[in-house]
Formats: sequence, C-alpha cells, structure tokens
Amino acid sequence: MGIYLNPGNDLFSGTALNSEIYVDKTMMIEFTNSCLFGENKHICVSRPRRFGKSIAENMLVAYYSKGCDSDELFSRFKISKAPDYKKHLNQYNVIHVDIQKFLSRTKSIQELLDFMQKRILKEMRRTFSSVDPDETSLITVLEDLHSETEERFIFIIDEWDCIFRIYKNDGAAQKVYLDFLRDLLKGQPYVALAYMTGILPIKKYGEHSALNMFDEYSMTNQRQLAEFTGFTEAEVESLCVKYNVKLEEVKQWYDGYNVSGIPTYNPRSVVSALMSHVFDNYWSQTESYEALKVYIRRNENGLRDKIIQMIGGEHIPVNTKKFQNDMCTFESADDVLTLLIHLGYLTYDFDTKTAWIPNAEVRQEFVNSISDTVEYKKVSQAIEQSDRLLNYTLKQDAERVAEMITEVHNDNVSVIRYNDENSLACVLTLAYYSAQDTYAVYRELHGGEGFADLVFVPRRGNSNPAMIVELKWDKNAGVALEQIKDRRYIKCLKDYQGTVLFVGINYDKKTKKHACQFETFEK
Repeated sequence: MGIYLNPGNDLFSGTALNSEIYVDKTMMIEFTNSCLFGENKHICVSRPRRFGKSIAENMLVAYYSKGCDSDELFSRFKISKAPDYKKHLNQYNVIHVDIQKFLSRTKSIQELLDFMQKRILKEMRRTFSSVDPDETSLITVLEDLHSETEERFIFIIDEWDCIFRIYKNDGAAQKVYLDFLRDLLKGQPYVALAYMTGILPIKKYGEHSALNMFDEYSMTNQRQLAEFTGFTEAEVESLCVKYNVKLEEVKQWYDGYNVSGIPTYNPRSVVSALMSHVFDNYWSQTESYEALKVYIRRNENGLRDKIIQMIGGEHIPVNTKKFQNDMCTFESADDVLTLLIHLGYLTYDFDTKTAWIPNAEVRQEFVNSISDTVEYKKVSQAIEQSDRLLNYTLKQDAERVAEMITEVHNDNVSVIRYNDENSLACVLTLAYYSAQDTYAVYRELHGGEGFADLVFVPRRGNSNPAMIVELKWDKNAGVALEQIKDRRYIKCLKDYQGTVLFVGINYDKKTKKHACQFETFEK
C-alpha cells in the first residue's frame, strides 16, 4: 500500500463509516466500470467546491486499488449488488494524486511536475522490480512497464485545474502542464481509466484545448453523473424524516440546482443543517463573498442588469459555449455567468439554456456582495427597505405599499422591463426580499385553477398571516383580487391553517404607478 501508487481505503472508509451522515453514491462505480478500457475511459468531472468531488475520488480509490481489500467495506452499499461488482473490486494499479497538494509544496509548474514524478516513481520502484532506478520520467517508466508486463493503470487526479486558478495569467506554465497531462494520458495503452476532477471544465487553450480525449461532465451538463453530483430530493426527504427536519425548509435553503434535469441539493449545507437543526449559509462560509464580488462588479454586455434580474428571481438566457474555461478571459456577460455556474453561484438548465440563482443560501451571498457597491446601490436600498414594505403590507396600508413598490420600479427601470406580470414579479421579489427570513416565498405556485404569482408561507415561529399576491398590468388591483378568489388559489396553501392575506397589485403603464388592494380570508 502506497501514498500515490495503490493507496489503501482509509480515506473513504473514514467518510463512509465514521460520518454520522453518509449518502450512498456507490452506484457511480457501475458507470466508471462501464468506461474501463473503452473509448470513453477519460472522464473529467467539474463541480463547485464542497459538492463531493474528493469523496467520490476516495471511493474509486478504495474500490479499484490493489493496495487494499475493500469487500467488507462495500458489501453494505448498493454497488455490491451490481453484476460486475467482484470482477473489478481491488483489481487495478491505481495512481492517485492531488495536484493542489503538490502545488502548495513547489514554486513553479515544472518543479511541481518533477516533484510529483519523483514521489510516484519512488513507490513504483518498490512495487515493480524492473523499473529503471535512474529513470526520472514517469511516462517513460509506464510505457516500458506496459510493454514488458502489460500492466495497466487507473489514474485518479484531484484538483487538476488548480493550475488555472493559481497561475491564471501564465499561459506558458499552463501549456507545460497541459502537455504533460496529454503525454501521460492520451493514446497510452497503459491507461485503463483516467478520472479527473476540478471546479472548471478543461481549459481551451488554442491547439492545447488539449485534453480533447476527455468526456466532460460539468455543471452545464453532468449527463450520466447527474444523480451523483449532489443530494437528490429522495435522498434529502429520507434524511429529513430521520433527523426530524421539515423538507420544505431544507428545500427553500439548499435546493434549486438543476443538474441535467434532476433537482439537486447542496450536500455540504444539507448535512450541516440536519446536524445542527439551524438553517444558515454553510456553503458560502467556505469562501469569502469577496470572490463573488470580483465577478459581479464587472459589466460586460449588461451583466449588472442580469444579476439584478436573477436576484429578483428571473431565469436568464446564457450562452455557455464560448466560455474559455478559465477565470480571467471574459468577453461577454455570458462568460462571467458561465463561470458563476461552474463555481456553484448559479444553476443552469441545459434544455432551456437559462441560468438562475438556485436557492436562498446563494441569493443571500449575492446580496452580501452588492451591499456596499456603487453599481448596485439602488437595488441594495430596495432590499434594505424591504422590512418596512412587509410591515406596511401586513398593516394593509395600500397607499404606502403602492408608493414603495413604485419607488423600487422607478429606481430599477433600466433593469425591469415592464410588459407583463412576470416582470412585475421580479421587482416584487426585490421589494419583499427580507420576507424570505420569515416566509417561504414561491413564484408561480400551483393551486386551484392556475398558478398564484407570489405566495408567502410563514416559517416556524412566524405568527403573521400567509399571503397570496396576484399581479396585473394595465388592469386594476380589484381584478387581481377577484382572480385569487375565482381561481381558488387558496388551495396552494395545502398544509396551512389561519389567516390569509390576499394582495392584488396592478401597474398602470400610463401613470407609471402601482395600485394595491387587500382582503383577508380565514382558512
């Protein structure tokens, strides 16, 4: 058993057996088994930080490595029922490296590559007696070894893209690194499987878009790995029952990622919330919001307006195809938004080609990032005043509510194009932003004979009434109230009992003002 060559299963067993919460994702192994030796044996998986990349790698090491016997470990998990489970269990030479760790111990890319090869070759000489003791090239040793013994290797590489985050402006260093990976892994008969993970997809670098033999599984399209990217709703629902936590609250805070059509929860945050029974921004605490601020303060092609629309709940079209897969080449708003998708600040629907802020946790991160920036001053003011607007609404002060909503509209007229109720819903989400602290807020919630525009359901400890808001454009607030009643939107509050406040809001295009009416209902 080595550190880099044929490691043991300690890292995975520590996670799977010693963690109070472990969600069984071992069926991912069935997919990687199907890729062994074939044309799709090169796999590059990119996910945001704390989305389980290292756990998955440690699982693959434990399953494939000749350096351990993992049958007892995996026998309790789903993969043990797969037909080929025993066929591949601990049958391969595995080389496992974390590029970030080598980077932190060296001062240049070449020094990193030399040091990494030295460490791996030291272990290979102990395992294979035929390895030339004076050879310093890992690629040469692997080629010679395969020609003599037909040995094949599985390569598992963590943080493969850290080079492009640390040396993001050093094109020469990037080229050296990409050339090494290409020569090590492309067209080599000794490769049984290559599995790389990072935050960014593979860097496009001229002719070195280099590692074009890899199949990519990114946050814009995880394909067959979608269900293994985070926690699925079924997995979270089961955990909520076990830990006596309401699914709806977990959903509001940590759901919202669309991964190839599968609703996906942030795994780090779900675990933290279930363990503590406290809902907070756990994922965002792993990195300063300053990192997000750097990108959203840019304004390529109206980026600022698109960010504001997304804070207001909108889904924005994004062309992800031109992104250069780095953190410094931005030629359009789409490039910045695509980077935010890969970093986990946005989620993306492959079918509709749209992106949005996934949940309350991440939305708060955006609000933190714009709070002291000149570029977003008007939006920040609207959010800061949203407590007052909510209080006026609960008091049914129609005049003050209409005035404040009109002010938010006028301050952001360049962003919110008023031509329908959907645009009005965007500005209302901004205007009532603070309500999310005490309410679960839903847009287009199905109930009765249609979809209510905005629904506010009180969270635990909130004794204020629920609210159903209907929005109209160039009609009147009374028509909005009648629609709430005629279409029986009250049915969307299935599990709620108590006072419900109906709120009708209309925008008059001629006067450029809003009007508001209220009515209460006991459910």
